[in-house]
Amino acid sequence: MELDFNELRELLTVLNGTDIAELTLKSADFELTVRKSTPDPIREVSEPLARVQPPVPPLPSDALAMPFYPQPPVSIGVPESATASSPTGAPPPQVEQKWLTITSPMVGTFYRSPAPDEPPFVEVGDRIRTGQTVCIIEAMKLMNEIEAEVSGQVMEILVTNGQPVEYGQVLMRVNPD
Repeated sequence: MELDFNELRELLTVLNGTDIAELTLKSADFELTVRKSTPDPIREVSEPLARVQPPVPPLPSDALAMPFYPQPPVSIGVPESATASSPTGAPPPQVEQKWLTITSPMVGTFYRSPAPDEPPFVEVGDRIRTGQTVCIIEAMKLMNEIEAEVSGQVMEILVTNGQPVEYGQVLMRVNPD
């Protein structure tokens, strides 16, 4: 049985006008299964209700600048107990105002080294230069090397190896030269 493109299009048009939900054609050369999506009964019932609900008030303008999934930063190389507030209630140390950040240019997965068995690109305390690779962000199975845009000393690495990152998320803090 041979079926050309025009015959297939005509078959799909006819099928669309019927109550048939699924059709399977088999031959020695091929197998074709066509399924129609069925309407969602819950959506059909809830849509009229949505029309009578009052409109949702707009979000405050500063809410749009917040990330969708905020995550607290974790300092690598600093024990977890050192970042937690002390029993005396003293606040955690503040970030130096002159430190610059290296942020993620895309959504993806953060990797500190080029391969699992190789050393990290940078450690806390290392001196880096402009253009030096400091990490990798994997996005859609592509490994994107992230280069420093500033020279200086790495003061904090805020993301753990293998952690998902968002666009604009701070990855590292650098004390510039």
